[in-house]
Amino acid sequence: MNTFQINEKHLSQIPALQLLISLGFEFLTPAEALQERQNRTSNVLLENILRSQLKEINRIHYKGDEYLFSEENVQSAIQKLKNIKYDGLLKTNEAIYDLITLGTAMEQTLEGDSKSFNINYIDWPRSSDSPGRNRFHVTVEYSVERTRSTETVRPDIVLFVNGIPFCVIECKAPHTEVEQAVSQSIRNQNDEHIPKLFIYTQMLLALNKNSAMYATTGTAAKFWGIWKEPGLTTKDITTEYTEHTESEKEHFRTKNIAYKKLHELVQDSLRHEIDPNNFSVYSVCSVVPKNRMVTEQDIALYALCRPERLLELAWKFTVFDGGIKKIARYQQYFVIKSTLNRVKHFDSTGSRKGGVIWHTQGSGKSLTMVMLARNLALNPEILNPRIVLVTDRDDLDKQLGNTFAACGLDANRATSGRNLLELIAEKKAGIITTLINKFDKAYAVKKYQDASPDIFILVDESHRTQFGSFSARMRQMFPHACYLGFTGTPLLKKEKNNFIKFGELVEPHYSITQAVEDGAVVPLLYEGRHVEMTQNKKAVDLWFERHTQGLSKEQQADLKRKYARAEMLNKADQVIYMRAFDISEHFRSNWQGTGFKAQLVAPNKASALKYNTYLNEIGMVSSEVVVSPPDMREGYEETDDETTDEVVKFWQKMMKRYGSEEEYTKQLINQFKHGSEPEILIVVDKLLTGFDAPRNAVLYLCRMLREHTLLQAIARVNRLHESKEFGFIIDYASVLGELDKALTMYSAFEGFDESDLAGTLTSIHSETEKLPARYSDLWDLFKTVKHSCDEEAYEVLLGDESIREEFYSRLSEFGKTLAMALSSEKFLTETDDKTLSRYKADLRKFQSLKASVKLRYAEAIDYRDYEPKIKKLLDT
Repeated sequence: MNTFQINEKHLSQIPALQLLISLGFEFLTPAEALQERQNRTSNVLLENILRSQLKEINRIHYKGDEYLFSEENVQSAIQKLKNIKYDGLLKTNEAIYDLITLGTAMEQTLEGDSKSFNINYIDWPRSSDSPGRNRFHVTVEYSVERTRSTETVRPDIVLFVNGIPFCVIECKAPHTEVEQAVSQSIRNQNDEHIPKLFIYTQMLLALNKNSAMYATTGTAAKFWGIWKEPGLTTKDITTEYTEHTESEKEHFRTKNIAYKKLHELVQDSLRHEIDPNNFSVYSVCSVVPKNRMVTEQDIALYALCRPERLLELAWKFTVFDGGIKKIARYQQYFVIKSTLNRVKHFDSTGSRKGGVIWHTQGSGKSLTMVMLARNLALNPEILNPRIVLVTDRDDLDKQLGNTFAACGLDANRATSGRNLLELIAEKKAGIITTLINKFDKAYAVKKYQDASPDIFILVDESHRTQFGSFSARMRQMFPHACYLGFTGTPLLKKEKNNFIKFGELVEPHYSITQAVEDGAVVPLLYEGRHVEMTQNKKAVDLWFERHTQGLSKEQQADLKRKYARAEMLNKADQVIYMRAFDISEHFRSNWQGTGFKAQLVAPNKASALKYNTYLNEIGMVSSEVVVSPPDMREGYEETDDETTDEVVKFWQKMMKRYGSEEEYTKQLINQFKHGSEPEILIVVDKLLTGFDAPRNAVLYLCRMLREHTLLQAIARVNRLHESKEFGFIIDYASVLGELDKALTMYSAFEGFDESDLAGTLTSIHSETEKLPARYSDLWDLFKTVKHSCDEEAYEVLLGDESIREEFYSRLSEFGKTLAMALSSEKFLTETDDKTLSRYKADLRKFQSLKASVKLRYAEAIDYRDYEPKIKKLLDT
């Protein structure tokens, strides 16, 4: 028998269809799907199916009788969904999301009375194990007309719920990276392509046989994730589509003609690839064996797209956070499901069982709280849940309230102890946010107590707030509430013994190692740096030689004058000045102009102002100071340092400029996150917890920190951002020295279990040590080239696509490692000039070669070639 070319259709698309059909999706051929939308590729709704389902799932219950919606109202509901005004992809998608989750009111006259009744587009099931009374369809090569064009784009697979496009899947062959499918999906959402399809979608998948990634509408490439399903076995999946008796298979095929249509589709696709006279002997099983092994693609489709799961993720695990649509990561989904199962059970006192949720910082802890609150509110077994979110810092209280508001959940912020009491006693507020110290005053007013077991107390950073008099008052007011603690850092050994205050650890927990492995956060690289206070001329000259390459002689002379300025300062200020000088040069050389930012942690407010003064005086980088007011507590455990006249004057100046503490903090944070300046934000305690700025890539540690505070501080730079490979911790305070031993051997981390800290920090030297090997690996590709200066020989060798792809990969690794190494003080002082020059020159040579072969072999430009750090390195 003739063979045919194995491609994405045979290895990804057809197996995907086969599994989706077995999961309950009815298969529509492309012709049938076009017919369902009135043969118009500009229409993306399957209107006939939508109309039928609106009639099927909606009833009006009035005065004991049941009525159907009128044909006019059904058509009006379709038109409302179909003709919604386009206002950009995400805004329109959010409007449609609200429409399909909430339904729409229609006026209908019954027994002479005109009233409004809600018509729903989806029958959202009360149980997560049920698909409801909905119909699920799947089609392939779904042609959609491009914006302002008669050309069409054809996504590989589209899933529909009640005729509404719910999920778009792009398939690739196993030799093609799944990231290409991600890129294709993102391109198709652009305004000039087919946003008219994606304004309806709730989930997006990118697949090949060996890999799968998922996201939702508008998700940037960096935030597409992988899904892991604890406890899922291949038997769970194979049972769905291979383990039937022959009679069961026949019954299945008779009942669902989708399989037959898929068989015909396969034959049609093969017609053009083999002898037309013999194509009829081929079937689905010719391409997809009956008892084939389960693939990563199968696991992802089963986990994410089986009807009941698809609906659940869209309804209960999707939020719009400040206009950005987000769908739960697997660790958020499963810990919420575990929590919901846990709170169904009561202990001997009549209280629901609580627990502690540990999800490492940067993995979406605040959104987990939002999604948990949403699931509690939608839980049919809890009739009137009330949720109280508790923190111990004013800025965290505001941040949490803002997150809930940004996600469309109305959270009432308690402004005082008395106001907290009013919100609780009136029982009108479904969600309340408060500082823990307000419970003391609230209880003192009336000794109020609410014994309801349907009150859920969600305590953020619970390692700090679970003990003390304030916590005791909270428990006096709510003796039978369900207490759920959240922490982004591992628990200290002494804290683990106190789980009984909340309950045990709610699994699955999510460690730093898991988050880095999943790509949920970037790994952190650590370097201890020291500034020399003795003016050794030889050392100074070497420092300048290494750090000021690319500067003019006049610029170098100016820098030396500023360096000498330290001699005129007292000893304490000399330390600050020399660190400021080193930080200025480090940031200028490695980060300035890349779009990334840095944070500097100072010991106290007075020194924070001095760092700012000296950074401005040196003049290489821009900086601002964000601190709390003088004479006010900044941290839960620490009072502010002694106030100086300079601190008071600074604060008065800020209040005159911004009007209030809130506006001062808000504007500087906004400038840091979104503007070009400041490049460095100087803080003391403020913004070390809960501060989320993805462009923040470097933390300059000029203060001794310990335990939770240290872990929270370093996590400020672990957030994902395009082109961000690592976060960098530069330690001037000797917190961890050379990082050459286990973390728990350092006093800063001695209270933790070593296993809980795995993956927290990696010494930058362990990465820079890889540079010689990566340099050799790059050159090894060209060992057959006889003459090193023969440019044509290099380009001819790279005519082989597999060698070319390997070249791109090795060049990328070498470039990133070199850029990282050039930011390391130890590497610069221990590497001779000749080696440094050779590395830089060869990087430029190979980058130029890459550009040439991309043109020569007509490849698309990959904008990752212009990763900011590499570009900066090439420009210096």
